[in-house]
Amino acid sequence: MTKIDTGSPEYVLPTPSHTVGPFYGYALPFRGGEDIAPLGHPDTITVHGYVLDGEGGPLPDALVELWGPGPDGELPTADGSMRRDPASGGFLGRNGVEFTGFGRIQTDANGHWYARTLRPGARGKSAPYVSVCVFARGLLVHLYTRIYLPGDRAALAADPLLSRVDAERRDTLIAADEGNGTYRFDIRLQGEGETVFLEFQ
Repeated sequence: MTKIDTGSPEYVLPTPSHTVGPFYGYALPFRGGEDIAPLGHPDTITVHGYVLDGEGGPLPDALVELWGPGPDGELPTADGSMRRDPASGGFLGRNGVEFTGFGRIQTDANGHWYARTLRPGARGKSAPYVSVCVFARGLLVHLYTRIYLPGDRAALAADPLLSRVDAERRDTLIAADEGNGTYRFDIRLQGEGETVFLEFQ
C-alpha cells in the first residue's frame, strides 16, 4: 500500500497489482502427469510439441493440461490421475491401470512437452480431438485450445468448430503426423502462426 498525504489521517491508496510467479510450476505438476495411457497399452500414441512465445522463443516454465475421451469416444469416469498417499499427502502417481484421459505436463528447459495417451474417438459430430489448457508466464487467464489428430479429412472438414475457423488458421489446431503413432503440436501464444484459442461462454 502507498500512503498519500492528503491532509486527512491515514489515507491509503492501493498500489498497482503485479503479475507474480509462475507459481503453478511448484504446486500443479505431478509425477507421471505425461503418462495418460496405462503403461504398456498397445494403442498408446505420443503427442508432443513446444510452447512458444510471440517471437517464436520457447517457454521453459509453461504447463500444458490435456483431457480426452477414450478410443470409443466416451469420456472416462475413472479416478486415478493424481492419487495421494493418505499418510503423507504426497503424490503416488497413477495406478497404471485406469485410463482417466487427463494429463498435466510441465515444459522442459527448451519449452518442449510430451504426453503418451490413447487416440481419442469421435464424439457426436466432432472429429476426434484432445482438449488443451495452457498456463504460461504473462498469462493472467489460462488459454484453451484443441488438438485434432489427422487421418480423416471428411471428419475434420465436417467438424462443427473447425468449419467455423478461417481456412488459413485451421492447421494451428491439427497435429502433424510424424509416423509410428507420434504427433507434433506446437502451441504458439501469439504472433505469426498463433494457435487458435477458444473462449467458453
